[in-house]
Amino acid sequence: MTSHSHRKLRAAAVVCAVAVVAGPAPAAAWATADGPPRAAAVAPSPDPFVGLTADEIADRAVTATQSATSLRMTGRVSTEGQPVDIDFAVDDHDECTGVMKIKGGAAELRKIDDITYMKGDEAFWRASMSSQGMPEAQIDATIELLKGRWLKIAPGQAGSDDLGSVCDLKSLLADLGKDKDERSGMTRGPDGEVDGRPVATLVKKSGAETTTVSVAREGKPYILKMVKTGGDEPGAILLSDYDKPVVVKVPPADETVDLTKLDQGTPA
Repeated sequence: MTSHSHRKLRAAAVVCAVAVVAGPAPAAAWATADGPPRAAAVAPSPDPFVGLTADEIADRAVTATQSATSLRMTGRVSTEGQPVDIDFAVDDHDECTGVMKIKGGAAELRKIDDITYMKGDEAFWRASMSSQGMPEAQIDATIELLKGRWLKIAPGQAGSDDLGSVCDLKSLLADLGKDKDERSGMTRGPDGEVDGRPVATLVKKSGAETTTVSVAREGKPYILKMVKTGGDEPGAILLSDYDKPVVVKVPPADETVDLTKLDQGTPA
C-alpha cells in the first residue's frame, strides 16, 4: 500500500476512536436514550450532600471521579449525528480493553505496553473505510488481509496517538473539569438509582437540551451516569467498576498484522 493508503487506513481505524474521545468531555456533551434514573422508593439517610447546592455537588463529583485509578465506560455517544456504542475499561497506566460499534459493525480495541491493537469485523472496516472514500478494490484487499487479525500499531506509527488517547484515563477525566460553566446552573432533581446504587440527580436545562448527571450517594461521590435529552446528539454513558483492575491480554503474534507490514501485504 502507498503512504496515501496508510493515511486512509489510519483514518478508518480512528474514525470511531475520535467519537469516543469526543464523548468524555464536559457533562453537556453527553446524551441519553432512556432518560434520567427513576426515583428510588426509599432514599437512604442521611443525605451526604445536605447543605450543598447542585453545583457544589457537581464539583465534588468531578473531583472524586478525576481521582479514579480505573473505570468502565458503557453506552452511546454521538458525533456529527452518528451514534457510536462503546464499552471500555480504562486505567491510569494508559491501558484499556473494549468494544465499539458503529454502522452495524464492531471493533475491539486493546492497549498494553504502549502497543495498540484493533480488530474489526468486515462491516466495521467496510463502513469505516468507505466513509473515508477508499476505492472498493482497496477496501476488499485490506479487509482480506485483516480478516480475523488484529491491527498492531506501535508508538510513533500512524494512528497510535489518536487511538491511544482513548486509553488515556487522566486525559479523559481532565476533560470533565475543563469548563466549569458547563456544569454551573444545575438543580437537584429527585434522588434515584443507577444499577441499584442510590444517586443524587443533577439537572441542567439549556434551550431544548436537558443534561442529567447521577452522582453516587454512598462511598465516594463518583459520577455514575451522564445523560442528555432533547439535543441533536442523543445517547447515554454509564461509569462503573471504579478502581477495579483492568486486565488486558496481548493478542497472539500470529493473529496480528503490523501496520508497517501492510505495504508488503503480509502479516507481521
